[in-house]
Amino acid sequence: MSFLFGNAFKGAPQDGAAMPGGPPPAAGDDANKPQPPKKQEIPGVPGSFANFDPSGLERAAKAMKELNQSKHAQQALDISKKQEDTRQLEFQAQIKEYEAHTEQIKLRRVGEEQEQHRKTLQAESEEFKKRSQYEDQLARRRYDDQLAQQNRAKADQLKMQERQQEEQLQRQRALEAEKARQAEDQLKKQEESVKRQEAMRRATIEHEAQLRHKHEMERIEAKVRGKAQADRENREINLEKLRAKAVEDRATALETIERRGKLITEGITNFITDWEKVSATVAGLSLLALGVYSSRGVATVATRFAEARIGKPKLVRETSRLTVGAALRNPIKTARRLMDKPEDVLQGIVFKPTLATQLRDITVATANTRTNRGMYRNLLFYGPPGTGKTLFAKSLARRCKMDYAIMTGGDILPMGAEGVTAIHKVFDWAKTSRRGLLLFVDEADAFLKHRSTANVNEDLRSALNAFLYRTGEQSDKFMLVLATNKPSDFDRAIEDRMDDMLHFGLPDEHERQKLVEQYFERYVVRPVPQNSPFASSGKKINLEGFKDISEKLREVAVMTEGFSGREISKLAVSWQASAFANADYALTQDAFEERTVKMMEQHEQKKSWVD
Repeated sequence: MSFLFGNAFKGAPQDGAAMPGGPPPAAGDDANKPQPPKKQEIPGVPGSFANFDPSGLERAAKAMKELNQSKHAQQALDISKKQEDTRQLEFQAQIKEYEAHTEQIKLRRVGEEQEQHRKTLQAESEEFKKRSQYEDQLARRRYDDQLAQQNRAKADQLKMQERQQEEQLQRQRALEAEKARQAEDQLKKQEESVKRQEAMRRATIEHEAQLRHKHEMERIEAKVRGKAQADRENREINLEKLRAKAVEDRATALETIERRGKLITEGITNFITDWEKVSATVAGLSLLALGVYSSRGVATVATRFAEARIGKPKLVRETSRLTVGAALRNPIKTARRLMDKPEDVLQGIVFKPTLATQLRDITVATANTRTNRGMYRNLLFYGPPGTGKTLFAKSLARRCKMDYAIMTGGDILPMGAEGVTAIHKVFDWAKTSRRGLLLFVDEADAFLKHRSTANVNEDLRSALNAFLYRTGEQSDKFMLVLATNKPSDFDRAIEDRMDDMLHFGLPDEHERQKLVEQYFERYVVRPVPQNSPFASSGKKINLEGFKDISEKLREVAVMTEGFSGREISKLAVSWQASAFANADYALTQDAFEERTVKMMEQHEQKKSWVD
C-alpha cells in the first residue's frame, strides 16, 4: 500500500518546481518563471503537506479494498510496481532533462553577463579615451595659454626695454646735443678770443712796421741828404778824377787795338807766305768735313738697324717680342716667359662650339706652318666689340710659340704723311722676327676703308697703298690678323688678301653662364691669384650673405642677354669693387643684384646710343 501512497505523494508538485511534462521556465525572465501555489496554512501539518489532497487517499483506499477482494490482486500489484518503476524512470529522465536545461540557462546567463561586462569595459574604455583626449586638449590649451601669456609677457618686456632704450637714447642724444652746443659755444669763444688776439697781434705788427718804416725813411733821408751835401762839396774834385780816368782809359784801349792789329797782320802774312801750312790746313778741314758726314751716315744706318732689330716701331702698342731694354727692365718676367709651356689655345676663353672648332683647326694649322717654315695665312676677325678677338690672337701666338704685335688703325690717321713710313717700319720690323710674328691690327677699318669714300684723304690713301704693297704676297715671316666691327667698310683689295674670315658673335646663354662662373671665380672667389706674391696677405671676399650662389649665377646668365664677354668681366669686377667698398670685404646679395641691374641699365643705354 505504500507505493500507492507514494504515488499519491509523488504526483503532487513540490515548492518551486514545475509539473512533470510541463513547459520549463524561461531563463533570464523572472516574469515567465512558474509561480508556486499559495500554501494553505493547516494547523498541526508540516509545510510540505500543506497542499495535500485527501481525495486521492480515499480513492487509493477504495482501490486497495477492491483489489484485495480480487483474485488477481498479486498480478495487479506486480503490474502496478512495474508501472511505478516505469514512471519513476520517466520522472528521473524528466528531472535530468530539466537539470540540463537549467545548466544551459545558467551558461546562457553567464555568456550574457560576460557580453554585458565586455560592453561595459568597452564603454568604460571609450569613456576613458575620450576623457584622456579631453584632458590632453585641456592640457594643450593650458600650455598654449601659458606660451601666449609668456610671449605677451616677453613682448611687453621687449617693448618696455625698447622704450627704455629709446628713452636712454633720447637722453644720450640730448646730452650729446648739449655737449655739442657747449663745445660749439666754447669753440666760438675760443675763436673770438683767437680773433681778438690775432687782431691785437696784427695791430702791434702794423704799429711796429709803421715805426720801423718811419725810422728807415728818416735814416735814408738823412743819409741821402748827407751824401748830396758831400757831393756838392766835392763836385770839382770828382770831376777832375773822372776826366783823368777817361783820358787814361782811352790811351790804353788805342794801344791795345794797335798791338792786336799788328799781330793779326803778321800772322796772316806768315801763313800765306808759308805753303806747307796752307796745305796742311786745307787737308785737315777736308778730313774733318769727311768725318762729320761719314759719322752722320753711319749713325743713320745704325739707328735704322736698331729700330728694325732691337727697338719697337712707333705704331706697335703691345708686343711679346723681347727687346734688350724690356729684358733688362723685367728680367723675372722675361725668364718666366721663356720657361712657360704652351697651353690650350682656348684656355680661359669661351666661344660657341662651331667657332671653337674652327679656331682649334686654325691653331693646329698655324703651329704646323711655323714648324715646317711654310707660308702663313691671313685672317679676318669680325664681330661686336668685347667678344674675344684680341684675346684669341694673343693665345694663338703663345700656343704656336710665335711673337705677337698689336697695332691700332686709329693711330695712323693723325700721323698724316708719316703714316706710310711708319707702316713700312712695322713690316720691316716684322720680317726680322726669328720666331715668326703675328701682326694683329685692331680697328683695321679705320685706315683700310674704300678708296672711293669721301672722308679718305690723300695721306690715308697713301697709307692704304703702302699696306697693300707690303701684304701683296704671302709671307713666311709674319701672319696678318685684322679685327673690325664693320667688315663692310674694307677696301676690296683688303678682302682679297684675307684667307679666312671668322665671325665672333655674342655668347649664348650657355656660354654666358660659363663666362659668369669663370669671372666670378677669378674676381670674387679668388681676387688675389695664388701665384701672386700678395696671395698670403690678401683678404678673401666674404660670401656668407648668399644662400645659393650657383642659382644666382644662372639667373645672371639669363638676365645678361646681349652682353659680350668684356661686359660680363666688367660686371664681375663691379661685384669685386662692391665687396672692397666694405670694411669686412662682404659681398651681400642686395649689392650683387644692385650691381647687376645697374650694369644692365648701362648696357641698354649703350644700345640706345648705337641705335
